Amino acid sequence: MILFSVIVVIQNAQPSFTQIAKEVTVSAAISLKNAFEEIGSTFKGYHPEARLLFNFGASGDLARQIESGAPVDVFASAAQNDMENIHRKGLILSGTRTNFAGNGVVLIKPSLSSIRIESFEDLMKAEVKRIVIGNPKTVPAGRYAEEVLKSLNLWKGIMDKLVLAENVRQALDYVARNEVDAGMVYTTDAMIRSKEVRIVMKAPQGSHQPVVYPIGVVKGSNHEPLARDFITFVVSGEGQGVLKKYGFETLR
Repeated sequence: MILFSVIVVIQNAQPSFTQIAKEVTVSAAISLKNAFEEIGSTFKGYHPEARLLFNFGASGDLARQIESGAPVDVFASAAQNDMENIHRKGLILSGTRTNFAGNGVVLIKPSLSSIRIESFEDLMKAEVKRIVIGNPKTVPAGRYAEEVLKSLNLWKGIMDKLVLAENVRQALDYVARNEVDAGMVYTTDAMIRSKEVRIVMKAPQGSHQPVVYPIGVVKGSNHEPLARDFITFVVSGEGQGVLKKYGFETLR
């Protein structure tokens, strides 16, 4: 299987010969990309010795990479079950797992689309032919979308219309490029492409499990103190302020 992820490196000036940079790899749900890149830049100001490597992708894929022995220091998931799966296997350092943000699920359509979609029920219309969601097997946003559609008794009626994306940002791209008629993503994703997509409505309350993001230090991290410090910063007032700026629901 080819895993699709985005790797971002945040670093300051090259360290001198007397200072060796400590590489800290953070595998995080791709919906966190914009917020974590800013958090990482600010964190560097407090820890110039750190060289942050962000590996963004679908939470399920990232969890499997960790299970396969990928050298990861911090894991931040968009769903509890992906974190729980590796936590149960002893891959998350005891006492480091914590919830740090929340999100919502929304139905979106391309801003340029002329198809009238005003509710989830409108997805049943004959003119709506392609609906994108994340692949529920690996993408938390896809699992939440499936829960919503089943809760509204729409899942079986639209299964033949579904396009399964590798991650939630790919789903967002399909809608923004007007390649599908509708899609389901997180509230925060829709916000970053607000000129290209229109939010039709938010998923009804109780139609899916709460979207809560957990984070933890991966057991065996070579830079455990810095990994712990990164998590401390994410849950700090400053880190929570950045998350709120990007539309996440703060939990602290």
